[in-house]
Amino acid sequence: MVRTALVTLAALALAGEAAAQTASEARVRRILERTPLIDGHNDLPWALHGEWGNDPVAVDLRQNQVANPVLLHTDIPRLRAGGVGAQFWSVYVPAALTPVQAAKQTFEQIDTVRRLVAAYPDTFELATTAADIERVHRAGRIASLMGMEGGYSIDDSLGLLRQFHAAGARYMTLTHSKTTTWADSATDAPRWDGLNPFGEAVVREMNRLGMMVDLSHVSEATMMDAMRVSDAPVIFSHSSARAVTGHARNVPDSVLRMMPEDGGVVMVTFVPGFINEDVRAWNAAKAAEEARLKTLNPGDPAAVTGGLEAWTAAHPVPHATIADIVAHIQHVLDVAGIDHVGLGGDFDGITSTPDGASGVDAYPAILAALMEAGWNEADIRKIAGQNVLRVMRAVEAVAEAKRDEPPGMATNAAIAP
Repeated sequence: MVRTALVTLAALALAGEAAAQTASEARVRRILERTPLIDGHNDLPWALHGEWGNDPVAVDLRQNQVANPVLLHTDIPRLRAGGVGAQFWSVYVPAALTPVQAAKQTFEQIDTVRRLVAAYPDTFELATTAADIERVHRAGRIASLMGMEGGYSIDDSLGLLRQFHAAGARYMTLTHSKTTTWADSATDAPRWDGLNPFGEAVVREMNRLGMMVDLSHVSEATMMDAMRVSDAPVIFSHSSARAVTGHARNVPDSVLRMMPEDGGVVMVTFVPGFINEDVRAWNAAKAAEEARLKTLNPGDPAAVTGGLEAWTAAHPVPHATIADIVAHIQHVLDVAGIDHVGLGGDFDGITSTPDGASGVDAYPAILAALMEAGWNEADIRKIAGQNVLRVMRAVEAVAEAKRDEPPGMATNAAIAP
């Protein structure tokens, strides 16, 4: 009888928790009807490039793609279920490309986004300003913006930067995984101790154009230099907190403490290795084992593959959860303040997802978890989209103030003529 009573009590407790979560999600959905949820980074265009030849109708995004053998985190039903009001589509290309190749493929990615929007006009509409986002959201569509990921795509040319902006790009991540000819990456050997003089000129030209300076992927020194040079607030389109998970891609507290003065926003990402320390350590250990196996088995990729499979079977991968996402959001709030936190899932740019956040339908559950942790509706509105709208308006105001300035003509002296 006692055991039966305990089981009953446990079941009632779980039911009560589920009911509270459902009520919180319902409140979140009401909030998102009036406040557009803005996600800072989604790699669907690159997924379309890799699997469907840049054809946005080769896969039917009107259908839920959960069962698709080619795993997609994004489709229209899940965007609607997630309450997404505006999406920055990443026009990413790999850092391994030559700058000329990168420029070409970035323009092709921009074309992919434009054709994606044109293919589903009842769902998507292109946007380039904060006012556009609000107008498109009121019309019941999803505002579609573009963000470049990797400054190598401008091929050391401010003229190319201007053309990317004219084509619709509204932020540029200064680096990706590799240090460029003008900026240090977080995950590569430093060369410039931040930005070199041409890198500073890039930031100033982005300010003049009204293009947000994105500091995801860059080194701490580059973060500091960019914030010093920029007259407009900066963003981190998909980064989390380094004090919570010690990955170099995350934002250190030294930078978070500067955000109130800068006015920018850190859009917390959901990448498992960036938000869960056990996953980060597992990834590092797997990479070390792979390197060891390659040393032991030169010219024998089958032996490397088999050895790595055996290692993985003996060392199951840990899992990140929504609780990890909440921990990073809370840390950014605690250090930087409620006005400087947003969301940048990195969906379709990652090979695994946190438990409970397997796609773009996850945002209500994440925001409901924050509400359960004590966040009020005003807080939820800020993280959902108001903070990003404020930053965009500030960037647009700086550009308006600089509209009579001549275009930048700097060249990169670090590049041999």
